[in-house]
Amino acid sequence: MIGAGVHGASAAFHLASFGARPVVFDSRGVAAGPTGRSSAVCRAYYTNAFLARCARDSIEMMRNFAEITGRDDCGFRETGFLFIHPPKDRPGVERAAGVLNALGIDVTLFDANAVADKFADLDPAGIGIAAWEAHAGHADPVGTTRGLLGRAIELGATAQLATDVSGLKLQPGAGVEITTRAGGRFEFDRVLIAAGPWTRATVRKAGLDIPLSAERHFIASFGWSGAPRLAYGVADIEHGYYMRPEGRDFFIMGELGASTEVDPDAYDEHITFDEIAIQVTRAFARIPRLESAESRGGWASLYDVSPDWQPVIGEIAPGLFVDAGTSGHGFKLAPALGKYVAELVLARDVDPGIAQFHPRRFDDARPLAAGYGAARVLG
Repeated sequence: MIGAGVHGASAAFHLASFGARPVVFDSRGVAAGPTGRSSAVCRAYYTNAFLARCARDSIEMMRNFAEITGRDDCGFRETGFLFIHPPKDRPGVERAAGVLNALGIDVTLFDANAVADKFADLDPAGIGIAAWEAHAGHADPVGTTRGLLGRAIELGATAQLATDVSGLKLQPGAGVEITTRAGGRFEFDRVLIAAGPWTRATVRKAGLDIPLSAERHFIASFGWSGAPRLAYGVADIEHGYYMRPEGRDFFIMGELGASTEVDPDAYDEHITFDEIAIQVTRAFARIPRLESAESRGGWASLYDVSPDWQPVIGEIAPGLFVDAGTSGHGFKLAPALGKYVAELVLARDVDPGIAQFHPRRFDDARPLAAGYGAARVLG
């Protein structure tokens, strides 16, 4: 398999747990791509029931990470998360909340008056409805990835890190030959590509293509200073940002909408003053007392984005599989989603829900619904 980010590490962990012996190739290293720069929000607030189940089960895995992997704690911290919607979203939010609560995901709905009562630091202007996910939080993305891959190796997986895959050749009937830039040659019955923003370029090495693009997204960091310390996360659909606490003294903020398409091998990883100002303006409109917060810089990273902002998962040629296109919500899905991907690769009893994410949906003009308006990351 190709990719040692959180999706590759999770798939390797589950494959090894099933008794397989996966070989993991990555030219960069463990969590060296977007995984390591993720804001690592963990929430199950989804409009897609299958993804909600995956996120719910991923949170449970992270709660019990040390027990499951035998490794260190993955840094999961439960904070709760408030999702703020404009009035037009109310019917969709109410439908989604019913589905989520039926799945055992604790979601409570509030109108603007209730938000003003329960979250006094927030300006309720423009709020049509808000959803509170009580057990959401965040984790350590690098620690999570290292823990999953480390346990996979203990169970029999092999990691070929700092190894650049230069070629993929589909074999007659089924199977794939992998060649590396260093001259290595490997033959496998099944190969999984979970290379995030580099998935499309990797698939093309086999003479195939899937509709993925790479977008640059930025995250701004702030110290609370004299601002109110919010112990919970906020996703403000109306203003297009999300924020969460980072330790005791800081918080980070990111974007909810689409952004600029870039070359994943040549993009600016630094946040600009103007981008920080954008985040500040968005947040001040909802939480005026954040004016006392102090900018601490930030960074930019990549999303691998599909046309409908939903994952691209499936067998694209006999023995060649992809797991990518998670469009900014990959970390929170990965720990549990890897089980379904592993079952797919091994042709075990596959959950029928995963079939909807096959890339053939784009050829058939059957895109999946995702999120709310421009905030499709809430898919």
